[in-house]
Amino acid sequence: MFYLIIILTFVLWALFTILFEYSFLIRRRSDDLSSSHLLSLREDLFRTRLLAHHTRLEIVWTFIPSLILVIMAIPSFALLYSMDEVFLPQITFKAIGHQWFWSYEFSDYFSSLGDVSFDSNMLFEPELNTGEYRLLLVDNPIVLPVDTNIRVLITSMDVLHSWAVPSLGIKVDACPGRLNQASLFIKRQGVFYGQCSELCGVNHGFMPIMVKAVSKDLYNSWIISKVS
Repeated sequence: MFYLIIILTFVLWALFTILFEYSFLIRRRSDDLSSSHLLSLREDLFRTRLLAHHTRLEIVWTFIPSLILVIMAIPSFALLYSMDEVFLPQITFKAIGHQWFWSYEFSDYFSSLGDVSFDSNMLFEPELNTGEYRLLLVDNPIVLPVDTNIRVLITSMDVLHSWAVPSLGIKVDACPGRLNQASLFIKRQGVFYGQCSELCGVNHGFMPIMVKAVSKDLYNSWIISKVS
């Protein structure tokens, strides 16, 4: 955005300068020009043509944006590489997309019924209290600890879905028959909301994601309640 503002400011300045100079010349031509005005008119024409039809200037303002893109690409490649880098995860959970809800599995823990797993369905308007977020709250939010390397495995049971939580910087497609992987490291406690970001059917807009980031002690208590 910083670079775009600079480029937009320069382009608008050049555009309005050209428009102003041409409109000024048109008004001058409509007047009765005496011999004393011819010299200033030629100077105005030269200045306007220098800005509007300047080969070197066009080369420069084509080269500079290209150079800016190259400068922006270098740190972007490093960022993309770091986003795909997977650290040794301390917690792994699987997000599974269904029509039209999410289910979660924690295979690191075992209960009497097997893996810790649960479904997460959206709360409809009659179930909401005053001030709660419509189309974002779920009955079983996923709880994750802060300051922990977390691995997310994402897949689907039917059609294409997308597990997307913008505040956590994650958006990964859930493909049937395929496991996609992403990493999370949450730095602060709070509640983070997301939604399925693929057109997965008629109720596409009604399968939200709700992530509760809590301390490690509260996370341990939550896991114990799910295991027991």
